[in-house]
Amino acid sequence: MKVIQELIGYFERKGRLTPEDIERFINVGLIAADAPGNMVALCNQIGKTYYFRVHGEERGNVWGTDIYTGDSALPAAAVHAGAVGLGESAVVKVTVVEPLSQYRGCTRNGISSQSYGQYRTAYRVDPVGGENKRDAARLQG
Repeated sequence: MKVIQELIGYFERKGRLTPEDIERFINVGLIAADAPGNMVALCNQIGKTYYFRVHGEERGNVWGTDIYTGDSALPAAAVHAGAVGLGESAVVKVTVVEPLSQYRGCTRNGISSQSYGQYRTAYRVDPVGGENKRDAARLQG
């Protein structure tokens, strides 16, 4: 499963897969694993992409807006980012990104994130397929 996810992530980064291709992979169970609590152990390669089944929760600490520290609670960060609704389940795309020197917090989608200084790892959460809740979340944050 891990090798398949890595290959799909590689081809997606190269622009060789469409959103419909990604949806098909998800629907047949090839790429979405259950979400970890946070991304600390997985944030070791900038640009690496993961697909996770996540259930949107409000508990857990979140630091940042759009880009989150690696130790931010993934289920809460996914809600904050607008990738999944609170209490809903969905597949999300998590991308490891270059850490920021400063993370700005705000309240969005019922989740309050905190500001934080430099942290060694970071990630971004995006919705997969369907309605893009992220645009609505940006208007609120």
